[in-house]
Amino acid sequence: MDWVVLVVSGLLEAVWATALSRTKGFTRWRPTVVFAVAIVGSMVGLAIAMLTIPTGTAYAVWVGIGAVTTAVWAMVTRAERATVARVVLLAVLVGCVVGLKVVA
Repeated sequence: MDWVVLVVSGLLEAVWATALSRTKGFTRWRPTVVFAVAIVGSMVGLAIAMLTIPTGTAYAVWVGIGAVTTAVWAMVTRAERATVARVVLLAVLVGCVVGLKVVA
């Protein structure tokens, strides 16, 4: 169950990172509320997962999921270009996250 919480927390990291970029310096209230709710949920979930998953593993998986999801979302919404190199490197990052789960 802690791995499920960790994955959800990583996805919430992508939500708050994306919302943060849309707050325009916290001047827009809707993305600011989304940011605040997502960051609290993400941090609480990470803390819960770290009760049973080693800190280094939990943090690396959390960051990896958040980074990959944020980058993929940016490519899907065309905020960033999707290049072969970027897609390959993100796939390698996913492989590393899966590897951490396998050895943990």
